[in-house]
Amino acid sequence: QVQLVESGGGSVESGGSLRLSCTHPWSAVNYYCMAWFRQGDGKAREGVVSIDRDGTIRYADSVKERFALSRDNGKNSLYLQMNTLSPEDTAMYYCAAKSRYRYCGSSWALSSEYNYWGQGTQVSVSS
Repeated sequence: QVQLVESGGGSVESGGSLRLSCTHPWSAVNYYCMAWFRQGDGKAREGVVSIDRDGTIRYADSVKERFALSRDNGKNSLYLQMNTLSPEDTAMYYCAAKSRYRYCGSSWALSSEYNYWGQGTQVSVSS
């Protein structure tokens, strides 16, 4: 059973930083398109950032310049460094993967295309 496990969420004040982690079962050879999504209370799930097998990264406009995605192939992990957080970033953050695709493409933010999801980690930012 495929498992994606997120960690690193928490509560911070506006302007603070957090680093989220996602562990997954795939080695670099079998890498799929992976992404972080978030969902705030009463809001639709939105794509935050994606990464292709070849390392191409795409960010949502709302997080560009503030968030940075990286991966450690040796540890089968993705990391999302989130800086200059604001209350608008408050949400449950999910790690996801499209096992049918190596590359995320222009539809990277379409949650329905992802077939593996983690349980989520909560990020709360107070003003």
